[in-house]
Amino acid sequence: MFQTLANWYKRYFSDPHAVLLALILIVGFTVVLTMGNMLAPALAAIVLAYLLEDIVQYVKHRLKIPRYYSVLIVYILFLAFTVFLIFGIVPSIVFQVKELVRELPNYIAKGKETLLQLPQHYSLVSVKQVEKFVESFDKELATMGQQVLTFSLSSIPNMITLLVYSILVPLLIFFFLKDKWILLSWLSRFLPPERRMASQVWEEMDQQLGNYVRGKFWEIVIVTVACVISFGLMGLKYAILLSVLVGLSVLVPYIGAAVVTIPVAFIAYFQWGWTSEFAYLMVAYTIIQALDGNVLVPLLFSEVVNLHPVAIIVSILVFGGLWGFWGIFFAIPLATLVSATLRAFSHLPEHESPVTPTP
Repeated sequence: MFQTLANWYKRYFSDPHAVLLALILIVGFTVVLTMGNMLAPALAAIVLAYLLEDIVQYVKHRLKIPRYYSVLIVYILFLAFTVFLIFGIVPSIVFQVKELVRELPNYIAKGKETLLQLPQHYSLVSVKQVEKFVESFDKELATMGQQVLTFSLSSIPNMITLLVYSILVPLLIFFFLKDKWILLSWLSRFLPPERRMASQVWEEMDQQLGNYVRGKFWEIVIVTVACVISFGLMGLKYAILLSVLVGLSVLVPYIGAAVVTIPVAFIAYFQWGWTSEFAYLMVAYTIIQALDGNVLVPLLFSEVVNLHPVAIIVSILVFGGLWGFWGIFFAIPLATLVSATLRAFSHLPEHESPVTPTP
């Protein structure tokens, strides 16, 4: 056993490049896990600045202007897009959320009425089972109401924090973009000049992360717009809110599409019941999901490393549990990081172990 562990250690950690890569990963994950809340504005700014860097490079080479002016152009466009989201899209979503909350008691009453009618149509369901389910649902609803009230009372400090972040993050984004090479040069002083494995993993991650984020952005936009048009033409209530939920659901492969189907189907059922309008809407929704999974995703993510569905789901559970929204958003790139790291270690040369003579 000891000899096996010694051979394993000699194979993977006798190379100084492998040791450096392991240290970088350990330090990076430790910093995020232990100081993630404190460094949240800086980490968010780093992520957003990284996403904007490709646009800066495109503007710089396309318009053939210095980097500083390219950064200014992209930064102003980013601020304009953010203002449009905050004052153009968010108010509509907030209004529809308020409308949904106001109509929620009616939907709950209709749902209870539908459940109580099940024993009349299906003999396998008894009245006692339905009443017990409704009682449990009422208790859960009361608990959720208390949690919402507690959240609303405790959200005042969070609003102040959000206000501070709304000032800090844009400033940090600008400085990260403007002084990118100065910051990278300063950071490289703490690393040895020879870092072959770390550079190899970063080059692979840089390409995959850029492709993934660009693809996800356009997937969210296209799916959201398609749902807004479809839901709006059919007259579905809360069309913008539901469309945004469907668009954001693509961040969580497989699971997101299944979960977001529930509110879409419920709202359509409560609005129309078992009618042709409900059937047409669900058919349109199914077509959008099918086109997303079979046409849009292969088209947008053709250059992204394919991962097994089990690996994707496990990465979502692990990284989402660790870092919440950002963990879910970057679950696939982080899984790619793990894959690239394992691939780099697997390509290390074999070291000969001493041969033990047999008696």
